[in-house]
Amino acid sequence: MTYGIAGRARNLAIGCAVAVVVALSAKSGALPRAAVAPSPCSPVTSPAAAGPPRQAPLSAVRQEVGLASWYGEELQGSATTSGEPFDMNALTAAHRRLPLGTRITVTNIRNHRSVVLRVNDRGPNTPGRLLDVSKAAAERLGFRGAGIAKVRVSPLSYPRWYLARRNDSGASRPLLCAENR
Repeated sequence: MTYGIAGRARNLAIGCAVAVVVALSAKSGALPRAAVAPSPCSPVTSPAAAGPPRQAPLSAVRQEVGLASWYGEELQGSATTSGEPFDMNALTAAHRRLPLGTRITVTNIRNHRSVVLRVNDRGPNTPGRLLDVSKAAAERLGFRGAGIAKVRVSPLSYPRWYLARRNDSGASRPLLCAENR
């Protein structure tokens, strides 16, 4: 396959653009730590710790308590934030901050029923709510008829892409964290 002069020029321009991006990203790592704005996705640090900030172990991630609601037929088949189609019969949830792919234990505080869900969407979009769950999850938790329930959410495991970016060496490396904006 021959590209001709136009194809070579395009490839050269793309190569130069990639080189510039790589060079600029290497320089951004040289910024002092104080120049980087803190984010809700930043590693958890201990104020008493000397030296570089350390992250809390996964087991130290605190539980959240709040209201959960469920959604089903009206969104069946529509795309979730993760890109997969929504399945009301799957054990999935929507959370505002947890990384997509995180497995969580959700416990209905009233009846103590628990279920393990996978975060595959962002939400809920209703103020005052912590979590949206699928219809199947609401049935297992025992609040499908009520529509909402007070629940406890505990992270069980995080996806590999998130764990690979955790800062174990003390070096400043960005974490990918999807949030509703």
